Amino acid sequence: MITAHARIKAHGRAFAHIAAFHPELTALRRDLHAHPEIGFEEHYTAQRVVESLKVCGVDEIHTHIGKTGVVALIHGRQRTDHGNGPRMIGLRADMDALPMTEHNDFAWKSTRPGMMHGCGHDGHTAMLVGAARYLAETRNFDGTAVLIFQPGEEGFAGAKAMIEDGLFERFPVQSVYGMHNWPQMKPGMVGVNPGPMMASADRITIEITGKGGHGAHPYQNVDPVLVAAHIITAVQSIVARNVRAIDSAVISLCAMQAGDMGAFSVMPGKATLVGTVRTFGPEVQNLVERRLHEVCSGVALGLGATAHVHYERIYPATINSRDEARFAADVAQKLVGHDHVDRDMDPSMGAEDFSFMLQVKPGAYLRLGQGMDSGTGGCYLHNSRYDFNDDVLPLGAALHASLVEHGLPLAPASE
Repeated sequence: MITAHARIKAHGRAFAHIAAFHPELTALRRDLHAHPEIGFEEHYTAQRVVESLKVCGVDEIHTHIGKTGVVALIHGRQRTDHGNGPRMIGLRADMDALPMTEHNDFAWKSTRPGMMHGCGHDGHTAMLVGAARYLAETRNFDGTAVLIFQPGEEGFAGAKAMIEDGLFERFPVQSVYGMHNWPQMKPGMVGVNPGPMMASADRITIEITGKGGHGAHPYQNVDPVLVAAHIITAVQSIVARNVRAIDSAVISLCAMQAGDMGAFSVMPGKATLVGTVRTFGPEVQNLVERRLHEVCSGVALGLGATAHVHYERIYPATINSRDEARFAADVAQKLVGHDHVDRDMDPSMGAEDFSFMLQVKPGAYLRLGQGMDSGTGGCYLHNSRYDFNDDVLPLGAALHASLVEHGLPLAPASE
């Protein structure tokens, strides 16, 4: 048993090897945290990744895939042909930050106003660099590890951009794995399940048209604010009365715009609602979209107005393939033990653009615990005081590397 920190324990040579350069990974992670960049603007981040990969001794580095994406190849000790070409496993880390202001006061806080690594992508990037160094130094696998440093996860669909730029045509992996830190789990824990891990993320815009006029004479007008209020209430019936109780769906109307705050007696002619829909499957997604059109139109018509729903599908649901999820859980169990792997983790109604990769290739998306021992401490993701827990860097890197070693095992030496 090797220990990198009093709370983080793991088995195996990968963890022991990577733990030796834990301080270097921490320095890289904190440098990335201090220099956050949003989607498709990760020029400094990509440069630091490329510099680090060169030091690691990877075999190939490919840049500008999906604009600012980076892909590195590491060839194993053996590269045999198994009938479908050399075997490849993909490992993905996202690189981008969020457009938010950081309120931390440590030395590595953001130096860029209005930008912050509030979701831990700096840690994800550092972990994959750690895996690259270990895999390049040991090469205890048969095939090729494809390390994918992806831009623009936070709303820019960077995974889709890389795929459209020929990611999997150029690097035809047999499977692909992603990982995200999870403050709700204590350090040393790994979570996965053989199905939905994250919901789809859809954007809805409801445009309501009435008839504006003087607020003192509402009988002469058609009040779109009143219509919006009824729509807000009515929409909540869709999940409650149309979606099966054993299915999951969320409809949240999160913003409303109507009128002028300085014109207290002027009834506007239009109102706009904006929100999100989260589901795990196309059947429920289609149902919700159809009912939104029907309910909004019907409520507005009943009150003398019209309502137009614009439904935009942003990210699909993140669905793990069963065999790859089971394999990832087995690998994690070898690393941290049975009691530290949740094989049936509850899915989140959040969304992830790794979903685009899982639509093209089999694979799995995992969670890596990084909260307090209780699993409840620290800041949650997208919080202005969030910071990645550097204690878990060796474990995350070792899990990445172990997926390659176990997925592409060396052939037994011939006698």
